[in-house]
Amino acid sequence: MTRAIWWIRRDLRITDNQALASALEHAKEVIPAFILDQRLLASAYVGSKRVSFLMEGLRRLEADLQARGSRLILRQGDPRQELAALMAESGAGLVFAEQDVSPYARRRDARVAQHLPLNLVTGLTVHPPGSILKANGTPYTVFTPFSRSWKAMPLPGADAILTAPQVIPTPTGLPSQPIPTVPALPPGVPFLPGEAEAQRRLRHFVGGVQPAIHGYAEGRNRLDLAGTSTLSPYLRFGMLSARQAAVAAREATELAPNAQARKGAQIWLNELIWREFYVAILFHFPAVRGQSFRPDYGRIGWENDEKAFTAWCEGRTGYPVVDAAMRQLAQTGWMHNRARMIVASFLVKDLLIDWRWGERWFMQHLVDGDPAANNGGWQWTAGTGTDAAPYFRIFNPVLQGQKSDPQGAYVREWLPELARVPDRFIHQPWTMPKEDQQKADCRIGRDYPPPIVQHAQARQRTLAAYAQARGGKAGAEPYSK
Repeated sequence: MTRAIWWIRRDLRITDNQALASALEHAKEVIPAFILDQRLLASAYVGSKRVSFLMEGLRRLEADLQARGSRLILRQGDPRQELAALMAESGAGLVFAEQDVSPYARRRDARVAQHLPLNLVTGLTVHPPGSILKANGTPYTVFTPFSRSWKAMPLPGADAILTAPQVIPTPTGLPSQPIPTVPALPPGVPFLPGEAEAQRRLRHFVGGVQPAIHGYAEGRNRLDLAGTSTLSPYLRFGMLSARQAAVAAREATELAPNAQARKGAQIWLNELIWREFYVAILFHFPAVRGQSFRPDYGRIGWENDEKAFTAWCEGRTGYPVVDAAMRQLAQTGWMHNRARMIVASFLVKDLLIDWRWGERWFMQHLVDGDPAANNGGWQWTAGTGTDAAPYFRIFNPVLQGQKSDPQGAYVREWLPELARVPDRFIHQPWTMPKEDQQKADCRIGRDYPPPIVQHAQARQRTLAAYAQARGGKAGAEPYSK
C-alpha cells in the first residue's frame, strides 16, 4: 500500500509507538493526523490546563516529526468525516490508531470502523485491556489476582521497545489547520510537555547512583518530599509508553542493591498495574463512568452541601493538609497521590458529598486527568467501586497530615497564611491559643478558617449513611485512619 494514516489520539510520541510502527509496516508513506473533536472539548469533564498541555504536546510532536521529514496534519470536526476527507485527499487506504477504552472513545471508533478501514492496535496499556481474565473467562474485579495474572504474562524486554524511526515518509501538499495557542499553559504547571521531557523524567526517576524509584516505598507517602515519578501526565497522553515504563520498573528491580530498594521498584510497578486494572475495569464495566460499581452504594443519602463543596474546591475547609492539596491542584494542575486520597476521603466521608462531584472537579483541573484512573481512584476512596477501600475506612485529616507532612513543609508551601504557625499546631491550627495565633500572625476565623466540620461527628454521620444504604447493616467495626 502506498499511504496510511496514523490517527494520533493518546499516543503523542514516536518512540515505542505501535500504531505508528504498524502504519510504517503497511505503507510507504504515513500521514500523522490529529483531529480536534469538539464533543470532547465541550465535555463537562474537560480541563483547560489539560487541553493546554495537549496543545503544547502537539507542537512538540510536530517538531519531532519535522525533524524526520514528516509533518503533523491537524483537522477539526467529526473524526469520521475528517478521516474520510483526509483519505480522499491523500489516497490513503488504511487508518491505524491506538486502542482507547472510554465509553465515548469506543462509540467513536465503532462509528469510524463502520465506514473506514480502521485498525486498532494495543499501546494504551502493556497488555490489551480485555486479555487478562479469570480461568472462566470473566474479568477480574479485585486487584491482587489481576496483578498476579498481569505479572504472569510475558513482559517485553528492553530490546522490544521500538526505537524512534529516523525517517517518516509523508506526502506533501496536504492542508493542515494551525495548532490552537489558546488557552496557554499557565506558568504554575510544573510539566514541560513532550516526549523528550517524558524520557528525561523517566531516566531521572530510574537512573543515577541512587535512583528515586528505589526510595519509592517510603517517598510515595510523603507530601513534603519529591518521592514520586511525576510521569502521570506523560502516560496520560502517551508521551511515554506504558510498556517502556513497565520495562524500566523491572530493570530497576533487577538492579536494586538491597531489599528496600527492590521493594520501591516493585511498588512503582504495582502502581502501573493499578493503572492497567482501572483501564480493564472501564473496558469491561463502562457504566462505572456514571454510577457506583456496587449497586447498594448507589442509594447513599448524600448531603451535597454546595457551600461545603465550594470551600473544598477553594481550599477553605480549615483542615490544612486538605486545603494545601486543593490549592496545589488549582495552581499546578497536579496533586500528589496521597493527597488525592486525603482530599477525596474528606469530600466523601467528612462532607458526605457525592464522589461524582469530586471526580468531575478533578477532571476539570488535573493535567493528568484520566477517565479510568480518576474514576477508579474516587470509587476506591468512596468505597463504592471494585476492590474499594471498605466504607468504614475514613481518613482522619489531622493524622494524615501529621504522617505525610510531619514538619508541615507542604502545608506552609501552599498555605502561606500558616507559614509562621509552630509545628505542633500546623495540622490543627484551631487549637492554637490566642497568644500563639497573634505571634504567628494567623488568627483563626480571620486569616484562616476554622474547620467546617468536626471530623468525629462527620465520621459518625457517614457511617450511618453508608449503613442505611447497605440496608441497615453496620458491617465491620468502624475505624478512622
